[in-house]
Amino acid sequence: MSKRKVLELFYDVVSPYSWLGFEILLRYKNLWNVDIHLRPGFLGGIMQASGNSPPAMVPKRGSYMVKDLEKLSEFYQVPLRQPSDFFNVVIKKGSLLAMRFVTAVEISHPEFLESVSRELWLRIWSEDKDITEPDSILQAAKKAGMPENVAKKLLSTSTSPEVKNKLKETTDKALEYGVFGMPSIVAHINEKPELFFGSDRFELLAHRLGEKWLGPVPQNSKL
Repeated sequence: MSKRKVLELFYDVVSPYSWLGFEILLRYKNLWNVDIHLRPGFLGGIMQASGNSPPAMVPKRGSYMVKDLEKLSEFYQVPLRQPSDFFNVVIKKGSLLAMRFVTAVEISHPEFLESVSRELWLRIWSEDKDITEPDSILQAAKKAGMPENVAKKLLSTSTSPEVKNKLKETTDKALEYGVFGMPSIVAHINEKPELFFGSDRFELLAHRLGEKWLGPVPQNSKL
């Protein structure tokens, strides 16, 4: 009996491409013989440590990205919409508190990890809403189905050493794998880790896994 392959998804809700990678992997969870491990990390830390910079900081790449996300939203069927104040929301405010909260969820209530992550993406990348204020995070948690008392408790632990250390550990682990941006998928094939960067490497990933790529919405594919 073959061992199930493991895919680790390193992501940050500040990254729209991470949202695409997240949704596609979860759509394929039951189609491919894989276990998916969600790894919330901090993209700011990855960028700094790897010497990378956000696409929007390169003017021509930034203007391309606006049109690219519009096309990808339709193709991937994910409701992406660029924030109206992109620089302030994405570059200046960032996602540190949000990712600490997601990490606290991962530690204490992993059953909400998928839904909380998705609701934070929806806020920043679809509804043009804040993800940095405590109330904003609590609203996302509520929409994800988390009881208010649980969400408030997790928010209060978001700045604890345990949570900060866990987020740093995940970010450092990503760097060990050679990650320089997000989303990054680390596929453990034949007990060896292989890195796939971006939300446009699924055909190659499927090939390496020995699985079929049926497009971004496999449920609509005609086998």
